[in-house]
Amino acid sequence: MQRFATGAVTDVFSPDIAVAAAKMREFGMRGAELRTVGGDHVLDANHDKVEAALKTLLAHDLEVVAIVSPLMKCPLDEFEEQSALVDRAFDIAAMTGAKIVRVFSGVRASGLPADARAKCFERVVDLLQELADKAARRSLIIGLENDRACNIATAQETAGILAAIDHTNLQVIWDPAAAYISGEKPFPTGYQMLDVTRIALVHAKDCTLEGHKPVWEPIGEGDIDWQGQIDALADDHYAGPIHLETYWPGAEECARNLKRLVEASAL
Repeated sequence: MQRFATGAVTDVFSPDIAVAAAKMREFGMRGAELRTVGGDHVLDANHDKVEAALKTLLAHDLEVVAIVSPLMKCPLDEFEEQSALVDRAFDIAAMTGAKIVRVFSGVRASGLPADARAKCFERVVDLLQELADKAARRSLIIGLENDRACNIATAQETAGILAAIDHTNLQVIWDPAAAYISGEKPFPTGYQMLDVTRIALVHAKDCTLEGHKPVWEPIGEGDIDWQGQIDALADDHYAGPIHLETYWPGAEECARNLKRLVEASAL
């Protein structure tokens, strides 16, 4: 018996939704995240493509959990150019029944002095607050994912954002591998900084490092202590899903390993 619902970003299995859905159900997955649909990014796909993808997922008993948007994966001063995508992301979430819209925190500018870094943090807080307010009006959740290329890359930085924005509609997509690549020990050190009640989703991938460069591995075979992380989530009564978002080319191997790790946490 699995302690957590599992799922995946569909295109880690295949760009073909039907192929991906069949594989996901083969591994007992219940949740799907949409990033690409019919060869287009989901925010660029037309109504018919999104509707067809949704019908295929529902036919395989898969629920759309999140829309994998690129919002705020840009320099902060360019976000206004992305602002038109916000309503589009929210509309697609409503259409598919997804409750989470994934966002980032602006591309990190290197070498900033302390005062400029503080202003950058303030700008990130302001933008995420605005997004959370808009999401609340649509009964949606903004899922902030920590990312090595962005201003919020680690659990420590994520905890700072959560402390600054006490908003029900701003939650976290926790990516331990991204924190690790960014120089943090994600478990237990990083994870212990997070408020588990504000983790909406966990993204699972694994890697080792060659210098500062990630070498992607099957889940559970790299440097991330996934069994410890999953056990801790169970101990802390985490109620959300764990989704595969791997760069390892063998997605089926990763899915098999994730299923084993999640099942072990229930023993």
